[in-house]
Amino acid sequence: MSESPNPLDLLSDLLARALAKGADSADAVYARSDSVSHAQRMGQVEKLERSESRDLGLRVFVGKKQAVVSSSDIASETLDTMVDRAIAMARTVPEDPYCGLADPDELFAGPVPDLDIFDSAEPSAETLIERARAAEGAALAVGGVTNSEGAEADWGSAEIALAASNGFSGTYRGTRHSVAVSVLAGEGTGMESDYEYCISVFGEDLDAPEEIGRKAGEKAVRRLNPQKGPTEQVPVIYDPRVSNGLARHLAGAINGASIARGTSFLKDKMGEQVLTSGVSLVDDPHRHRGLRSKPFDAEGLPNGVLNLVDNGILKSWVLDLSAARKLGLQSTARASRGTSSPPSPATTNLYLTAGSLSPQELMADVASGFYITNLMGMGINGVTGDYSRGASGFWIENGELTHPVSEMTIAGNLKDMFLNLTPADDLEFRYGIDAPTVRIDGMTVAGT
Repeated sequence: MSESPNPLDLLSDLLARALAKGADSADAVYARSDSVSHAQRMGQVEKLERSESRDLGLRVFVGKKQAVVSSSDIASETLDTMVDRAIAMARTVPEDPYCGLADPDELFAGPVPDLDIFDSAEPSAETLIERARAAEGAALAVGGVTNSEGAEADWGSAEIALAASNGFSGTYRGTRHSVAVSVLAGEGTGMESDYEYCISVFGEDLDAPEEIGRKAGEKAVRRLNPQKGPTEQVPVIYDPRVSNGLARHLAGAINGASIARGTSFLKDKMGEQVLTSGVSLVDDPHRHRGLRSKPFDAEGLPNGVLNLVDNGILKSWVLDLSAARKLGLQSTARASRGTSSPPSPATTNLYLTAGSLSPQELMADVASGFYITNLMGMGINGVTGDYSRGASGFWIENGELTHPVSEMTIAGNLKDMFLNLTPADDLEFRYGIDAPTVRIDGMTVAGT
């Protein structure tokens, strides 16, 4: 791929063309990504790919009408075509009274926070191959592991630039390293599979591939010979690799777009208790080396740490400019966007705060319960909060994990679940959306 022009110069040129051809205002985003991906199975290379892409998106406003176009071609004649198409589209679509750019005095003006989200050391193909080989080799070395579904090692780099006719311009870069492996244990119809993975901004922060592989192998072996659990109401404990889904569901229920449509079960709960007292839901776009960190939001607004739920009390919706205007509020600087669509509200580094009990203490008084390590399906009603998902994991007896269980269903209502949620003290920032081990009492579990 030929060398790209300066992204902000490119966007400035595109905006000037749009204004000259009749747009009242406009913004534009440029995204460039480079990635290398390696996959192997049983020590044999299945994939080694490098990809490079660059995409350009333009949003124009004609009065209270907006349109978005995108292209991967940045030739001069293509820019003119993009502008012509966008303006023609904007003139024919219905008015949106809530669209529009931020006021200039609302914009991010610096200084840029020290996020440390770009690793300048690109790993070689040989390094990725060795990471995957070591992870799969360690997993296969675990006694009882009989086959592999494969191992992958990936690296990616992205550059984002945003500019608008209200005077905003800014850019940032980020990187991502990852290692994942999935293996099978047992034989024939009694085989069970499990996985482990790690993602980090810097290669030096990755867990050792051998450790990732060992954990995957041990998890697969522990799942052998599962039973079906009983049908009853018992305490349910979510392992951290699935408990972050609860944070995601809560964030979805307080997303400004859903609130403005009136389609959330928490639409009338602002200022009320929605989580157990002492528990908070926090969004931190400035987390050092955070997987979802960014210095400003997709509309050029300054962002920062936001306690969406503070000590159990709902304090804020997740808002971009459009959702905020619909609700008569101020944006919480949580706009996110791609090149082919307008901004929408989204969280960044989201997490449920930790409690004071260890995971073992959290389950010590559970005479009979369900420890969940895997979830399947998405039986969740965002309007009512009704929750039903397939699950597998381990049965708890007298405060200890005993035999594996599978083909289970868990059910409840998210409003009640959040109010009966108790977090452990083992919060780690691993996935971008994170939560510690979580206990919820009174859920219905059923063997299917």
